[in-house]
Amino acid sequence: MDKMPKWADVVLIPLISLILAALLSALVILGIGEDPVAAVKLMVNGALGSTYGWGYTLYYATNFMFTGLAVAVAAHAGLFNIGGEGQAMLGGLGVALVCLLIPWPHWTLALAFAALGAGIFGAAWAAIPAYLQAKRGSHIVITTIMFNFIAAAVLNYVLVNVLRPEGSMDPATERFPQAVHLPSLHELLAPIGINFSKSAPANVSLLVAMGACLFVWLLIWRTPLGYEIRSLGKSEPGARYAGISSVRTVMIAMLISGALAGMMAVNNVMGEAERLVLNATEGAGFIGIAVALMGRNHPFGVFLAAILFGFLYQGGAELALWTSIPRELIVVIQALVILFTGALDNMVRMPLEKIFLAVRRGQN
Repeated sequence: MDKMPKWADVVLIPLISLILAALLSALVILGIGEDPVAAVKLMVNGALGSTYGWGYTLYYATNFMFTGLAVAVAAHAGLFNIGGEGQAMLGGLGVALVCLLIPWPHWTLALAFAALGAGIFGAAWAAIPAYLQAKRGSHIVITTIMFNFIAAAVLNYVLVNVLRPEGSMDPATERFPQAVHLPSLHELLAPIGINFSKSAPANVSLLVAMGACLFVWLLIWRTPLGYEIRSLGKSEPGARYAGISSVRTVMIAMLISGALAGMMAVNNVMGEAERLVLNATEGAGFIGIAVALMGRNHPFGVFLAAILFGFLYQGGAELALWTSIPRELIVVIQALVILFTGALDNMVRMPLEKIFLAVRRGQN
């Protein structure tokens, strides 16, 4: 028998953790002499008070959906994929090659094949750590962290020595052709009478990310492969006893995870920058870990947590711009959310379990 209802695990614990993080963040803001209520109002107004703010919030959320789903799929197999950052970098390389080397007649075809290229490059970068884990027992956390640094070095070399236009000093590719320009939310919503900001970077990749959420839900809970992934994550000896190949399942789960992380590049490389630049991922691979933790590795939870962190990113940028609160403190606030929703989960969970058990005994 579960110690607490499912709704409490999925909704109540993250909500209480978020409230605790907010209260502690308010104390930190008070400690530097700023008004926490005014800071919250500015964050809400900057991130949600206009279509411009919503555009940036949804743009960041799109990145976090992809990387959060990547962490979630691996987590269901009992794996901790910390390599989303590197896999997203290599996914960007896949997008750039597809967009630059093939003359596409329309953005729809370019989007489909760019997503495929990003997924293949991201999956390929996850394949080696997956093989080392499955066949050699090398811990996935160590190898994926190492591959993040290797990916950064590979991307730096390729941009500087291979893809950089002649005469340019900027370590970046040339602009993608106009034919592969992805429509922004302004262009998508204008035909139905919704006036969305022209300058906001949110684009059609948001719909791709939402489709990825649906795909992961169907995969994990509605397919035999998903059952094998969850079985392995719950108990590797039990899965082996049931005839499930741990090597095959680890490889497939990590390939899917790497592909999802790589597909983030469709948003930030193809949709926003329209070229491949250094540091295009901006730490989204690591934020994906917090998103998956807060979303309880469920696609709908990842979707909501990604929007929350998109809000924190955009709201934090507004705080840094319009107040004397330093940018570093915004990172501290984000870290507190991660701390309470991830590392200190049991601090909230254990008292709640005792409360629900006491209530259940009282009813009996």
